[in-house]
Amino acid sequence: MIDRYLRRLGLSEGPPSVEALFRLQSAHVERVAYENLEIWLDRPTTVDPAESVRRIASGRGGYCFHLNGAFSVLLKELGYQVTRHFGGVQNSPDNPPGADGNHLVLMVSGLPSDGNPDGRWFVDAGLGDAIHEPLPLMEGAYAQGPFRYGLRRSEAEPGGWRFDHDPRGGFAGMDFRPEPTGMDAFAAKHEYLSTSPESGFVQVAAIQRRDVTGLDKLTGLVLKRIGAGPESSTTLDRPEDYFGALADVFGLTLDDVTAPEREKLWQRLYGAHERWMGRNDLS
Repeated sequence: MIDRYLRRLGLSEGPPSVEALFRLQSAHVERVAYENLEIWLDRPTTVDPAESVRRIASGRGGYCFHLNGAFSVLLKELGYQVTRHFGGVQNSPDNPPGADGNHLVLMVSGLPSDGNPDGRWFVDAGLGDAIHEPLPLMEGAYAQGPFRYGLRRSEAEPGGWRFDHDPRGGFAGMDFRPEPTGMDAFAAKHEYLSTSPESGFVQVAAIQRRDVTGLDKLTGLVLKRIGAGPESSTTLDRPEDYFGALADVFGLTLDDVTAPEREKLWQRLYGAHERWMGRNDLS
């Protein structure tokens, strides 16, 4: 299964190194989409990393519990010292900081470099529109392509860290705790995110793919490209356009989805888009 995973990333096995770690993360966010379509397909998932590895190796993606859960398995199999950490994303600056378990964070240690002699790296393939490469676990400002990020000590989590997103990002920031944790710590939040009517994942189908020059983002039926130039936006109001974009832009051919499932998914997406348009027409 790990061989299939690496083939999905377009990489081959090799010894741990800073350079290889960077290649692994950048390939992951470029080739494995951040997506919550299993929720919209009425397919329950778990936070079991083995399940996530199988799904990613077969051509699908997921959100943070799936992406970073699977990525942690891959890194461990390749010999990296990787730990999982309890995090929390704040969608807007008005949300209180702190880790509530809605995000799984990875940390890789034991890889010193000239710029990071401590050898600890903030690694994350599950933040959707955020980092393209690992960040040294050091306070500072970091540029990746057209985006700017900050990393500093958390004011809400003693001994923890705070990631500040680019102002154009889909969330304000994220705090995470310093001590490692197990996957069972995220089970309750995953249940909420994937089933509650109040969950953003239940309300909106979201797909994102980061690359070196920017971000592709599909929210409902609205496809956006965010990068160095002006933001572009297109509404995909025909099923052939939507499923074509999934394949061409995000690498999601949905080979595991039957024709009736695709039709049901499209009807749900289009209905949600129409309701959203109706609310905006009234505002």
